[in-house]
Amino acid sequence: MDSQFGELHITVPRDRSGEFHQHTVPEYARRTECLEQTVIQLYSHGVTTGEIADLIERMYGCYYSKATVSNLARTAENLAAQFHTRPVEARYAVIYCDSTYLHVRRDTVEPEALHIILGITREGRKEVLDDALYPSGSAPNYREMLEKLKERGLKEVLLFVSTD
Repeated sequence: MDSQFGELHITVPRDRSGEFHQHTVPEYARRTECLEQTVIQLYSHGVTTGEIADLIERMYGCYYSKATVSNLARTAENLAAQFHTRPVEARYAVIYCDSTYLHVRRDTVEPEALHIILGITREGRKEVLDDALYPSGSAPNYREMLEKLKERGLKEVLLFVSTD
């Protein structure tokens, strides 16, 4: 196209052969597992359900209502509750206890100790047995966690390892 300002070339992306496929959200899909995982991650980081719904709509063109976001968060909470109550094996060769500090937002952002208990079976298979957030790292926290593991079926451990 020629104009008084010289030659102007505009390239418009086109898909005349119909080969373009958008990969973020499949055609006609209202939900995707990837988006649902993103919603759960955002919610776990303290983003409100309304903010999440707005972000998803702006970024992906998918509308998630506040209620949908809330339902996804509730599903994640239910899965976490199932994880913390599931039966564990009776015997482990090693139980490894460790903690790390994470910044957790409640009313303010403060570091809290995330305690993790890892079990290693006699066959060498590793398994996260439990995790819990406490205001600080201390032995009574592990005692509480280990008592809960005992209630879930733990009977014998050959070696305990702890960094705290």
